[in-house]
Amino acid sequence: MEDYLVKSTLYNGTIRAYAITATHTVEEARKRQDTWATASAALGRTLTITAMMGAMLKGDDSITVKIEGNGPLGVIVADGNPHGTVRGYVTQPHVDFPLNKKGKLDVARAVGTEGNVSVVKDLGLKDYFTGQVPIVSGEISEDFTYYFANSEQVPSAVGAGVLINPDHSVLAAGGFIIQVMPGADEEVVTRLEEQIQSFPPISQLIEAGHTPEEILQQLFHDEEIKVHEQLPISFQCKCSKARIKQAIIGLGKEEIEKMISEDHGAEANCHFCNETYHFTEAELEELI
Repeated sequence: MEDYLVKSTLYNGTIRAYAITATHTVEEARKRQDTWATASAALGRTLTITAMMGAMLKGDDSITVKIEGNGPLGVIVADGNPHGTVRGYVTQPHVDFPLNKKGKLDVARAVGTEGNVSVVKDLGLKDYFTGQVPIVSGEISEDFTYYFANSEQVPSAVGAGVLINPDHSVLAAGGFIIQVMPGADEEVVTRLEEQIQSFPPISQLIEAGHTPEEILQQLFHDEEIKVHEQLPISFQCKCSKARIKQAIIGLGKEEIEKMISEDHGAEANCHFCNETYHFTEAELEELI
């Protein structure tokens, strides 16, 4: 099954629901970042949630998510947009631990339980929208649930999960975001809370082959779900040799001449996709 996301509403638009399968997207990130199991789970959860948050935007808007915890993983960075492409990286990809007491990958230990979650949205305006909240658990889903309630004042339930194969490849990844809009019935909200509490792990549903639509149907039982859009999801980076050229030109003639005389060329690596770009002396001369 290819990765995709669905946007939907229920109860006359008073509940907004997103669900996503992101297995191939997270696996692509894992291969590019060479993440170990626990790091893959942390990065995968972040990419999954970022993809859904990107789908909430319009036009050429974009979003950048940063999780800065006090764990050995360091910083997790991801960005997304309304077109379904995401990318991301972790500072220390080679982090892994034994399973926690619940038999799951110990993401909280890797991320840390102290630090901040920050979200920056470029909405095409003069100033960016920036929201920041403290990490509440390090499990990432709970941290974004807290972010939506406290930074955007939208009561939300966020779930994201990643299953890893014994060879460290990604077996399944996906998630959901359920948001309560103004005018929602209190009885409906209470019932939703109960259903979410008893809901099986999202990654297990993805592993079993459930589509995003089926995940929402299982969560909301017999309620009528109005699907507004299906959006393909993929890992895609913005970097290119042309962009790197412009960055080198921005360093100025003196710095480029040093690259030629001292290093006899230049090399640049993209944090997000790990692509390396090489520039010969002749190419640098052309930039001058």
